[in-house]
Amino acid sequence: MRKEIPYKIYLRENELPKAWLNLRAFMPKKPAPLLDPTTLQPITQAALSRVFCDELAKQELDDTSLYIPIPEAVRDFYKMYRPAPLIRAYCLEKALDTPAEIYYKFEGNNTSGSHKLNSAIAQAYYAKEQGLTGVTTETGAGQWGTALSMACSYFGLDCKVFMVKVSYEQKPFRREVMRTYGANVTPSPSTQTAVGRKILQAFPNTTGSLGCAISEAVETAAGLDGYRYVLGSVLNQVLLHQSVIGLETKTALDQYGVKPDVIIGCAGGGSNLGGLIAPFMAEQLQGKADYRFIAVEPASCPTLTRGKYAYDYCDTGKVCPLSKMYTLGSGFIPSASHAGGLRYHGMTSTLSELYAQGLMEARAVEQTSVFQAAEAFARVEGILPAPESAHAIRVAIDEALECKRTGEKKKIVFGLTGTGYFDMMSYEKFHDGKMSDYIPTDNEIEASLKNLPSLAR
Repeated sequence: MRKEIPYKIYLRENELPKAWLNLRAFMPKKPAPLLDPTTLQPITQAALSRVFCDELAKQELDDTSLYIPIPEAVRDFYKMYRPAPLIRAYCLEKALDTPAEIYYKFEGNNTSGSHKLNSAIAQAYYAKEQGLTGVTTETGAGQWGTALSMACSYFGLDCKVFMVKVSYEQKPFRREVMRTYGANVTPSPSTQTAVGRKILQAFPNTTGSLGCAISEAVETAAGLDGYRYVLGSVLNQVLLHQSVIGLETKTALDQYGVKPDVIIGCAGGGSNLGGLIAPFMAEQLQGKADYRFIAVEPASCPTLTRGKYAYDYCDTGKVCPLSKMYTLGSGFIPSASHAGGLRYHGMTSTLSELYAQGLMEARAVEQTSVFQAAEAFARVEGILPAPESAHAIRVAIDEALECKRTGEKKKIVFGLTGTGYFDMMSYEKFHDGKMSDYIPTDNEIEASLKNLPSLAR
């Protein structure tokens, strides 16, 4: 007999994962290798180590180790806010009058307000162990910059953050949290770097993009002794660290005999979704179970649903390695949507390969529809979700309503990646009817894709 499922499922501290799950190691067909931007050959660990911390470069290229131990210092930090709760959305189920069971893994119960801290603390740890002075990074909505500033403060590292201009202006309080933890925050594109000045010259009124901010952060790190660049999504190392989300989720569900039918996550660069699905996808790849996985992206930046699977630069300035991924082109600058964390032109190579193999689905949703779902969720579940997380909520609600129509009793799991308390300007525009649903035209996407590197055509 199955145990009665509580509203919140908490694991015990001793059930906190001791190792990260490396999803690539379970994939019979591996993601294509990263390419050196200079030679266009598979990049070496030595070359990556000029940009990333040595241990992170090693993790980035590791596609054989099934599990990688979590350092004790990182696990000790995790214990401050993990294990995170898995919540049964009884109130949402009742409001929707659906026969479906809905669960969400809540990653917003830390000061950064999101899942990003799971990787930030790991990357800061490796930087400290290497004896570095500090790190540079980019941030979109601000969750990653906030998380990294916290992690760097904990380990006594300097932290320089390039924040996408539109988010810098929309989310001043998120910026101030970073500064509270000692970070230096610069709106991107800026005049501080060569790539920033070049972009501003070409596009004086640009709202910025994650690809642009990445380029500025990499250039800055390369010019400073004792600094390395760190990234909050896209990279394999980040998906590795975020696997704690899925490992905890699976352990909690297994305790109550719950096998999910559908697993849903918002998708920008892929860190949250990749971490959430990691152990479930590993099971599926081994033939032990079968699940539906749905990546939800903004219609304003439809990487998976309208992009091309090809090698492309990970940044606008074309200084980072090339990755084979679903991309809209490294020069693509999305409209100034209110989900800054999902405004990236590409998708991590791991999830791109899984999607290309037909092992994942993808949906693009408009932002007014996303905020309608966010508000409906907040009113019954008591948590104000981040706009990024609300993309997953939108599709979870849609799936639950489909169950209502068909009578199916599916079990739906989604990732609630963080809270939206620094996003009130976005909610204000939604409530005042000033929010629009800009969707790029085919011509705009085609024009951007024409600039893919020659080996991708």
